[in-house]
Amino acid sequence: MPTSINGPRISRRLLLGLGAGVGATTLLPSGPVSAHPARGGAIPEPLKVREARGSTAAVASVDPYASDIGIGVLESGGNAVDAAVAMAAALGVTEPFSCGLGGGGFFVYREASSGRVFTIDGRETAPAAFTENEFTDGSGEALPFDEVVNSGRSIGVPGTLATWNEAVERFGTRDLGSLLKPAEHLAQKGFVVDQNYHDHTAANAERFSRFLETARVFLPGGEVPRVGSRFRNQDLAATLRRIRTHGVDEFYTGSIAEAIVAEANRPGTVAGHEVVGSPMTLDDLAGYEAIWRDPTVSTYRGMTVYGMPVPSSGGIAVGAILKLLTEYERITGVPISKLSEAEYLHRFAEACATAFADRNRWVGDVDDVPTDELLSDGFAAERARLFDAERAQERPIPFGWPDGDYEGANPEGQGQREPYEGESTTHLNVIDRWGNTVSYTLTIEQTGGSGITVPGHGFLLNNELTDFNFVPVTPGVPDPNLPGPGKRPRSSMSPTIITEGDQTRLSVGTPGGATIITSVAQIIVGHFERGLPLVEAIAAARVSSRNAPTTDVDLGLMDTSVGAELTALGHDLNAKDPMGNASGIGLEDGELVAAAETVRGGGGSARAV
Repeated sequence: MPTSINGPRISRRLLLGLGAGVGATTLLPSGPVSAHPARGGAIPEPLKVREARGSTAAVASVDPYASDIGIGVLESGGNAVDAAVAMAAALGVTEPFSCGLGGGGFFVYREASSGRVFTIDGRETAPAAFTENEFTDGSGEALPFDEVVNSGRSIGVPGTLATWNEAVERFGTRDLGSLLKPAEHLAQKGFVVDQNYHDHTAANAERFSRFLETARVFLPGGEVPRVGSRFRNQDLAATLRRIRTHGVDEFYTGSIAEAIVAEANRPGTVAGHEVVGSPMTLDDLAGYEAIWRDPTVSTYRGMTVYGMPVPSSGGIAVGAILKLLTEYERITGVPISKLSEAEYLHRFAEACATAFADRNRWVGDVDDVPTDELLSDGFAAERARLFDAERAQERPIPFGWPDGDYEGANPEGQGQREPYEGESTTHLNVIDRWGNTVSYTLTIEQTGGSGITVPGHGFLLNNELTDFNFVPVTPGVPDPNLPGPGKRPRSSMSPTIITEGDQTRLSVGTPGGATIITSVAQIIVGHFERGLPLVEAIAAARVSSRNAPTTDVDLGLMDTSVGAELTALGHDLNAKDPMGNASGIGLEDGELVAAAETVRGGGGSARAV
């Protein structure tokens, strides 16, 4: 890794992270947001634009500060990678409970000039001392989940900064230092607290208060920051400045690494709340690698779907869902576009549950994942034979055998319970003037991660290792997602790029734990087969059937006539808090269309020029 990443500064307008020109979507204040109420008591805030159309470039994320910074980078001549990294750094400031330097993620990039798609695996990694029995007690029983989450045991070696460095060094046009500058400025000057930030802090206030540094940074004065106030993180600003000055090695081998390991080993807690530390060492940090991997590739309606490979299950599961839906249409002779809403969602739920049965059995950070077979037409055809248009299959659906032999009857597998997966993550999309595309999902796992903040550095450490299964999901059945030394936990993050010919048709992704897979698939199907504009496909009420006894639905769907029809078809519906906070960029009528949530998470932020 380089020891210095100083470089030319970008403009003051971009450093502010506010008021960046956004063409037809220029709705933001032209200068920095005031720390004091304006006349009438209102505090000016960046506006959340749900849809933006342009002809040149576009960005979409959950946060207006980040989206402003990204579109500004593009307007000043930067490319999609430059903008994505600058946006991600800003999200670490404004969405610190979902992502940041203490986490990891998956970066999918399409190079327009060659048409090639590349991915970077920046997933957090288990320390070298981790064992398969790390999360069990002396009798082999799983340790209490809450005990593990709020401890050093849950912390994986962070991969976010290494991801940014790899992306910029290979495909960026700006140096990493200049791209971190807007986030540094945002952390120093502060941002206006919105309802979403307030609510996330409030929901975690009790556990944050157990950790001395977390309480100091994120509960200033012992209070949850109020909506409309300005939140500053001077420690994080100083950390970003130090990385810009001393290079990425400062994080992985220097003083920041030392601070990470010291706090992970012995978390600073209030009296009476001592927790177990991590076995992480300085060698674990120094040895971390962000890995370039080939994407998953599948076909859908004449288009090519690129996703993230193992240790993500997203590319496999999203591709499998789309293939199953294609098979259901072949079997029934009725396309999705001709179905009623309830019939469509029933068909979709069955495909999701089936894909999850196979994902849970076969996908993890192991050498023998049968990716090609899981995404094959033959396996989809075999699994589609289980489909009943009139009745939901009994859950859990047994897993299939992706063995290449699909001529006979479905072989008997076993039904498996749904493993736990945290839900706090964030996603961004960028398409630049040359057509280069980034779809990037980054995370610290559940909201607030481990709850442990690195002293003097202002960022939370992840609890990503709780994405491992603590014990085998099914006794006697091999489990690919058990912990192990240097192993990366399975993820559902699904940054996705869909192409047709030489064009990107869609870049999409979302947070939401295991619901990420189903949400991304539903947005794709809603847009391309149900004919919904992208912003409406994102806004639509979601169904998530992950092979558990109940099927999750959001935005009041359970209490509608469609919900009643799904119940009559055998789906046991469960009302869930809004699933995810998706965003995407697509092509509609020859225009670039950036779209974000209209309701979930308080809405997202699209920009286009």
